[in-house]
Amino acid sequence: MRIQGRIRICVSINQAGHKTLASSADPNISLNEFSDSGLDSSIEQARDCLLSQFQWQDPATGKHSTEGFWCGELEADSTLESDYILFLYLFDKEKYRDKIARLASVVARHQLEDGSWNIYEGGRGEISATVKAYVALKIAGYREDDPAMVRTREAIRVLGGADGVNSYTKVYLAMLNLRSWDQVPAIPPEVVLLPRFFYINIYEISYWSRAILIPLSILYAKWADFSTPSGLSIEELFDDGETAAGGNGNNAVAGKASPGGGAGNGPGVNPNGQRHKGIRRYTESIFSWRSVFTTIDLVLKKLEKTRVKPLRKLAVKKAEDWIITRLEDSDGLGAIFPSMINSVLALRCLGYDSDHPLVLEGMEKLEELEIEEGEEIHLQPCLSPVWDTALALNAIGESRVAEGPYSSSEGEKMSAAGTWLLSKEVRRAGDWQKRVRNAEVSGWPFQFRNEFYPDIDDTAAVVMALNRVGPGVAGLEEAVSRGISWVLSLQCSNGGWAAFDANVERKILNEIPYADHNAMLDPACADITGRVLEMLGSTQGCLESAKAKAAVRCAVEYLEDSQEENGSWYGRWGVNYIYGTWQALKGLSAVGVGPDEDIIRRAATYLKARQNTDGGWGESCESYEDPALSGVGETTPSQTAWAVMGLIAAGEQDSVEVERGARFLVETQAEDGDWHEKYWTGTGFPRVFYLKYHMYSLYFPLFALSMYRNSRRRDEVGAGAAPRGTLESFPAQQD
Repeated sequence: MRIQGRIRICVSINQAGHKTLASSADPNISLNEFSDSGLDSSIEQARDCLLSQFQWQDPATGKHSTEGFWCGELEADSTLESDYILFLYLFDKEKYRDKIARLASVVARHQLEDGSWNIYEGGRGEISATVKAYVALKIAGYREDDPAMVRTREAIRVLGGADGVNSYTKVYLAMLNLRSWDQVPAIPPEVVLLPRFFYINIYEISYWSRAILIPLSILYAKWADFSTPSGLSIEELFDDGETAAGGNGNNAVAGKASPGGGAGNGPGVNPNGQRHKGIRRYTESIFSWRSVFTTIDLVLKKLEKTRVKPLRKLAVKKAEDWIITRLEDSDGLGAIFPSMINSVLALRCLGYDSDHPLVLEGMEKLEELEIEEGEEIHLQPCLSPVWDTALALNAIGESRVAEGPYSSSEGEKMSAAGTWLLSKEVRRAGDWQKRVRNAEVSGWPFQFRNEFYPDIDDTAAVVMALNRVGPGVAGLEEAVSRGISWVLSLQCSNGGWAAFDANVERKILNEIPYADHNAMLDPACADITGRVLEMLGSTQGCLESAKAKAAVRCAVEYLEDSQEENGSWYGRWGVNYIYGTWQALKGLSAVGVGPDEDIIRRAATYLKARQNTDGGWGESCESYEDPALSGVGETTPSQTAWAVMGLIAAGEQDSVEVERGARFLVETQAEDGDWHEKYWTGTGFPRVFYLKYHMYSLYFPLFALSMYRNSRRRDEVGAGAAPRGTLESFPAQQD
């Protein structure tokens, strides 16, 4: 579906002379009784709560700083603690015995009644998480006849058997000498030698896969020379001969056929065999690419057992240099937990002593992910200061649109946060430049430091946040200009934007044995594309350039093509269709796609139809397994906020659904100004890894309620608001 001709938009001229999107609401309509009685108070409470969490402390020194940021806890499933236990055991089991026990307490606490472990709140047991937990608890001293361990073995049997774990779990079992390396997909380090012009090379996979697999290739080549027998055994998990259907790690879930292969339907396919547009797998025709890669894997394993490896020394050295280079100005390799632990073990395999500066720094960065609570330690997969700071600034800025300028204390924090964000701009070329030549070097990462991997989503959010900060911060306008230029240079050929790179979407790579983490590629997605459009449309003067106009036209067409039949969009980085639909609607509205367009009406109809009886919205992570559950789930504050903002962007600010959603948020707000959120609404790898952002339940409801109030009041744009775009129309491209 495409919008033919020219996109219709409504514009009005405000007192400052800037063109702004006109609201469909009567500007003389005042707030209703509900709004007058509780809305202002709710917004003020939420804003005060958010401002109280501002951190002036310099994370590097622990001292008070003139700059500051927000950084909420980032929670994930028990596989983090399990993996950390396995890692510490391999690194120095005696030194970390106490820490292992404290981590194991967290693992044990998350066991489900049936003996399994899940990968998101409310989810069913998952085989890889369960096997990892079993091994971790055994390392921590749990006996085989412990009731918890007995229940775990039964759960593993019900889930299809321990052979059904994913590839990354198999690697750790092999490193612990619990299973053979023959059961691990081959990862020869020679892959780093493949030139860029080869159809398959390390820069044709996602950044996170690259950062994980290159250290693993060193472990694959060198571990046998480094390791010693662990003294562990889990043969009791394999005595009955049970194996998971399909092999090669199918991520089996209790009560379901494996969704990753074998007997399963595959990613993004519901039980009726219907596939959604958000995930497109390579279509097999005459032959199976999976069988081709399986054959290649067998050949590589046979070669590994021979001495015919003339390039091995060169390959290992290049992999080592690749890792060391990317440790510079970064909080560990890739600044994400899996690649961080793999890189430390890879360095140890290469002969780096445990007291080598690179190893010590790697361990320090891992310790920064730890959160101590009483006698327990749990892990974060990474830290999220840039993301949280940008979204907090945007929410606070929106809350001040109808109230006038920031107070002195608010202004001080907004300015300090803006200055801090400016200091986090990346000014060195990263891996992204392998695909985009002669582009402006800029961008912002998700974490404190991740110089080689700025991402488009964070950059768009930061640019909008800096627009909220306003003038007076040195270097702001130049940084905004660089950030926008960088984002535009990374637009994919299909018109959308991905997370870290452009056009990393060679779909046959989804069929290699290691692709069972369901994130080998980094394709364009609707949620990031929508945020980029919102950035372009909310930055004054941005849409006056021919380059931006062309980019917007292509992006709108991408969103037209990727819209689901039910009117929604798939959410790659948030759960799920509610997230994708909200972001797409905000982006389309920001660049002037009118509320009467079919693409908008269909999306609004979708959101309205998914509202729960309590007035809120919710969606389970299970919708990634079964698209029939799109927009279905228990209500959460963050997803309610997304739906409310999406509907307002669609021109539905006066609808009953929006008022009921806003009312739900006001009535469920806690006394401290925050909201309680039980379920996880962040996505790492769909169907594999999910996240709970602890600040989502605060700044998104604040943003939504502020948008609701602003959309209902006469002055649409006031002090603290981001300026609107100025583009009146986009010429349609000729097919």
